[in-house]
Amino acid sequence: MVKVGTLEVWPPVVLAPMAGITNIAFRTLCREQGGGLFVCEMITSRALVERNPLTFEMIRFGAGERPRSLQLYGVDPVVIGRAARMIAEEDLADHIDLNFGCPVPKVTRRGGGSALPYKRKLLREILRQAVANAGGLPVTMKMRKGIDDDHLTYLDAGRMAAEEGLAAVALHARTAKQHYGGNADWDAIKRLRDAVPDIPVLGNGDIWTADDALRMVAQTGCDGVVVGRGCLGRPWLFRDLENAFNGVEDRAQPTLGEVTRTLLRHAELLCEVIGSERYGVADFRKHIGWYLKGFVVGAETRRLLALSNGLAELEDRLADLDHDQPWPGEAADGPRGKSGERQKVMLPHGWLDDPDELTVPSPDAEDTTSGG
Repeated sequence: MVKVGTLEVWPPVVLAPMAGITNIAFRTLCREQGGGLFVCEMITSRALVERNPLTFEMIRFGAGERPRSLQLYGVDPVVIGRAARMIAEEDLADHIDLNFGCPVPKVTRRGGGSALPYKRKLLREILRQAVANAGGLPVTMKMRKGIDDDHLTYLDAGRMAAEEGLAAVALHARTAKQHYGGNADWDAIKRLRDAVPDIPVLGNGDIWTADDALRMVAQTGCDGVVVGRGCLGRPWLFRDLENAFNGVEDRAQPTLGEVTRTLLRHAELLCEVIGSERYGVADFRKHIGWYLKGFVVGAETRRLLALSNGLAELEDRLADLDHDQPWPGEAADGPRGKSGERQKVMLPHGWLDDPDELTVPSPDAEDTTSGG
């Protein structure tokens, strides 16, 4: 059992927030498989306090969804504080996670995400305002090792989180420069665990199977794991994770027929969430390759599946697959989505000059129309 403030989480597993992925539809599928904390898509604090309609759509939770976990991205301590107060007073969530791990250029070049912890005083003030205004809701943070190997921030940031009253910290054991390339540095998770003994430390990076999660905990001493890309197209990974942490050896090995049934249900749920079959099926296209990873399905068949214009057409094309094809094993594991290291991390001009500078980045660092 891992305690995150007032929340008791078992198994000690967190679904990482992923833009365009961790909406109600996907969270529903994952929660049906196993327990843990399931975080919604990242939103910007400014968009929340300005009551942007798209942002409020992104933080919708299911009727029976508890605890409700919401991830905030922001660069201004005052706005973060207002957002935290709003979440607590309006009962918008049961848990607030702060994002200091996003490596995408549109975020880091404005001083947000994984770029922000380099500014130590700014980070501390954001953490302080979030905790002070959260009304007792547990506040956590997710971060990366740092900007690059010459600008590592995770140990200082972790100590600061504990000092400012955060309930837990999660480390994606890559730098922003690594993006999603190379291997996650699990030794960094151990160093953070040793440096921050008073609050839970969660590890993230290269968890493709439940046994990877067990190895991470054994190797690093972390209190739990955060799963991101490893569950794309595989919501049953949460069943495996629950079994693994309960000492049960059984692992899911669905046939292609079983996978297609889950795939179709995911598409149906997404259409309900979006409120349009046409747009729901279009939005679902990115998931098809993840569900079919490792299975023998021809390129033309994959292309036609991705071009489906409605649920009936998608179901008809899925019916043509070999539903008896067995689970492909290791071929279905491994990286999903774009990988590869970046040549450089995009940062605001002069960002690395003074780590103690307290200047707040400009408001356009939080694009209210992007949701983060």
